[in-house]
Amino acid sequence: MSSKNYHEDLSHIRSMMERSSRFISLSGLSGVVAGLAAIIGAVYVYFVFQREGISYFDGDRNILGPSLVKELVLIGAIILVVAVFSGYIFTAHKSKKKGLKIWDATTKRLLFTFAVPLLAGGVFCLALLYHHLFVFIAPATLIFYGLALVAAERYTLTDVKYLGYLEIILGLVSLFFLGWGLLFWAIGFGVLHIVYGLIMHKKYK
Repeated sequence: MSSKNYHEDLSHIRSMMERSSRFISLSGLSGVVAGLAAIIGAVYVYFVFQREGISYFDGDRNILGPSLVKELVLIGAIILVVAVFSGYIFTAHKSKKKGLKIWDATTKRLLFTFAVPLLAGGVFCLALLYHHLFVFIAPATLIFYGLALVAAERYTLTDVKYLGYLEIILGLVSLFFLGWGLLFWAIGFGVLHIVYGLIMHKKYK
């Protein structure tokens, strides 16, 4: 009997330590919503290309005009806002359900660790825009986002790093298929997020 209580106490202590050192309220459903938003955005961009007379699946490295680039950046920003907002809503709901604080020291460390490679990638992509090297933007976003996920794994669910590895690999592969960035982007930010989100929802619901 005492042995059973001992193991229960150890499990309780381990659970408390896990909660204090890691942000474990990330919602799998937020990943699904982010993935759907990315796919919808990619489909919309495809039709924008069609409108501009660009046949995307010809695989040509088309030259994009300034107005089209601005529109694409705006679409990307909207997708980002939708993903972040949905992530906050689902995560806040899960935290409340578990009786955990959504904003604490661990959350701050998580956001800082995640933001460093993400901001570096953002500046890098701005430089690519400035030099009109548009074909490298999709690979760069995938690679830096993957690096951010791998770095953030230290303060959240371990499974996050596997999504990060896949994003990095996909970004590196896309460097050898320039001109197909939209497709790789849809797979990385859309399909992978949906699959990851569903797995996490089932595993940690």
